[in-house]
Amino acid sequence: MPSDTVYTLLGSSPEGLTTDDATRRLVQYGRNTLREERATSLVVQFAANFTHLMALLLWIGGVIGFVARMPQLGIAIWTVNLINGLFSFWQEYKAEKAIAALRRLLPTYARVVRDGSEQRISSEQLVPGDVLLLSEGDHISADARVVTEATLRVDQSTLSGESYPVRKTAAAVTNNTRVRPELPNVVFAGTSVTAGTGKAVVFATGMETEFGKIAHLTQSMKEGLSPLQQEMIRTTQTVTMIAISVGVLFFVLAVVFTGVTLTESIIFAMGMIVAFVPEGMAPTVTLALAMGTQRMARRHALIKRLSAVETLGCTSVICTDKTGTLTQNEMTVRSLWVAGRDLTVTRRGIRSRRTHLR
Repeated sequence: MPSDTVYTLLGSSPEGLTTDDATRRLVQYGRNTLREERATSLVVQFAANFTHLMALLLWIGGVIGFVARMPQLGIAIWTVNLINGLFSFWQEYKAEKAIAALRRLLPTYARVVRDGSEQRISSEQLVPGDVLLLSEGDHISADARVVTEATLRVDQSTLSGESYPVRKTAAAVTNNTRVRPELPNVVFAGTSVTAGTGKAVVFATGMETEFGKIAHLTQSMKEGLSPLQQEMIRTTQTVTMIAISVGVLFFVLAVVFTGVTLTESIIFAMGMIVAFVPEGMAPTVTLALAMGTQRMARRHALIKRLSAVETLGCTSVICTDKTGTLTQNEMTVRSLWVAGRDLTVTRRGIRSRRTHLR
């Protein structure tokens, strides 16, 4: 639709909303924030580090150690399990805190027209109908329809993955086959202005924005086990089966061939089972993953869970058509063929490699 119709449809005007209208719409539509799924409580996160399969095996191994009249071994196994769980929880807790701090770095203010004058408000208070003022360097905090512009260009790489700025216009779009992120007269939350100026009328905030829909998809996905966790489960199951089998075997051998009492045979079998419990495996894996997490942190990459550190190492194929966009958010031409010459593009400019003779 023409830009002058946008104001009417959204119940706004070139002078913006009044303070009363904005307050009423804020109650109706809610704050312009991304809703987060209910986070797992600290108690559950803490308990998870002591109730996974390997931890349960160690707890049981400690109990068997006491039954087998080896209290020192039982206490040692429990202590190792306790220290390992506390260390894992502390590492993941620090990562969660760091990520929460990053969320606070998102744009928190927007320039709007309200009551006929320019105002600077918190981005959380944006509502449908607000008139956004856009200029170079501004971060856009809501989806809005452009109504006026002057050479307006927007970086939409957060939505499309394309590193080059997109030209925005206030003209109506006659091609109805385009999806919303491709519309040239709409700006989106989570993007930024790279050049020009403009005005846009907000029509979607919070979870109704395109960015909010992406956030909903990522939050609604169920978390699966990492390759390392799956391997640890298989290893634990295998060790448990071997330990029990050996314990039963030696119990039978002790009863049949040695003539010892039943109680002594049970204690002997329990000792064999405890001997197979890999009490050093969990802390070794945890420390190795913690070292990987620290190395990633030095390269400015945050890892929420220790088990996720080695996930990329299990990746054999990465399918992508924009390697530069993924790694540096930019695309660079490396070679050109112009007027019979093969040119190589470097950071310093273009140099000629060879000339084709015809």
